[in-house]
Amino acid sequence: MTEDYLEQYERQTPGSKRIHERAREYTPGGLSHDARYHSPYPIYMSSAKGCRVWDVDSNEYFDLWMAHYDAILGHSPPEVLEELKRAMMDGLHVGLAMEHEVRLAKRVVDMVPGVDQVRFCSSGTEATMYAVRLARGFTGRNVIIKMVGGWHGSNTDLMVDVRPPEYIGPECRGLPPDLGRYTRSVEFNDIKSMERLMDEVGDDLAAVIMEPALGPAGFLKAEPEYVKFLKEQTKYKGALLIFDEVITGFRLAPGGAQEVYGIKPDLTTMGKILGGGMPIGAVGGRKEIMERSSVTRSGGKMNRVAIGGGTYSCNPLSMIAGRVTLDILRDQKHRIYPALENANRLYCEGVEEAFANVGIPVFANQFGSLNEVHFLREHGLPVRNMAEVLRHTNREMQAEYLVRLRNHGLFLFHGGAFSMAHQPGDIQEMLAINRRVADEMARKWVDSDTF
Repeated sequence: MTEDYLEQYERQTPGSKRIHERAREYTPGGLSHDARYHSPYPIYMSSAKGCRVWDVDSNEYFDLWMAHYDAILGHSPPEVLEELKRAMMDGLHVGLAMEHEVRLAKRVVDMVPGVDQVRFCSSGTEATMYAVRLARGFTGRNVIIKMVGGWHGSNTDLMVDVRPPEYIGPECRGLPPDLGRYTRSVEFNDIKSMERLMDEVGDDLAAVIMEPALGPAGFLKAEPEYVKFLKEQTKYKGALLIFDEVITGFRLAPGGAQEVYGIKPDLTTMGKILGGGMPIGAVGGRKEIMERSSVTRSGGKMNRVAIGGGTYSCNPLSMIAGRVTLDILRDQKHRIYPALENANRLYCEGVEEAFANVGIPVFANQFGSLNEVHFLREHGLPVRNMAEVLRHTNREMQAEYLVRLRNHGLFLFHGGAFSMAHQPGDIQEMLAINRRVADEMARKWVDSDTF
């Protein structure tokens, strides 16, 4: 009998287990970020460089998590580090206006099609909070429509209908009891359902917010006709279209998903890559909407939408790291984006082949440099939204797959993201790991008739 994969995990990571037991004394559950937990306990890392990370037990991993999909240039890119080293000599955080924020704002406006003006904050959660507030303030309406399975950070306004299997309703305790009155959800890529909900909401529709790649569902792509429909209908109904591009911004193209689709949303939220490895968030959009947040706007507080930004908004290190990163992505776009997409394609095709060879049907979803492996209940089942993820995929197998990958030196939570640090040889080694994992899972799920 082969060693159980969870036993192998614990045998290889005793240091992480000890740290997590200690962490539970000082932090609820041992962590301050829920997404970083995985059973039986998280791996604690000690360093990262390129496309690799090392844990406290000196295990080395290929990384496809890549700092929440942030590290598009790889971990610790030298061009960014050199600029940060020089900048730190001028101070870590001044808390006053600096030219660095103007430079980064110009890069965003120049690169993102739907952004005339931008305001920075410190996280993607803040960005979506401000976007919803702007939409309501600009339109004078109340209802926001989001996607079932859409994740927009721990923003109270949008904490409904997110995570499987119990994904319908509020995501946690402590939310306002009437939240469902003003935040409504509909299945992704379902035009008829969206039409019905828009008609039901009527003249109180302030905005539709969507991730162009539905995160918790595995970066499922918004179908082009669906995006076009949303743009046309929100405009017709006097509502706004918000793209949450915290993940897709600057990752699919220099102008994000809106460049790929050729659609300009009214508002865009950004984060992750925008900060070049440092904390950041931002909301941008049409000038007439963004101007509602101007500190110099006349007419009193009820004629203005407050966007505070927080103490660390426009931290100079974030502004500098973001500017350097965006400059590289802009100047080398003809090399970077095709290379990332090609690497992802080779990987996804290889993963599908590895599991097909052992009789396990998988769909390795690819969108640009983002991916997610879905374990299908039967060959050929469609996976277009969260409802189909729950009906057509085996979530237990997917969770097991991730642990087995870690046991063999490939790290990710859900979804993966390629970086410019991933080289062809790395892809081949990661596929070899997938083949070993496929063989292991076949012995459990196929040979034992439990599939």
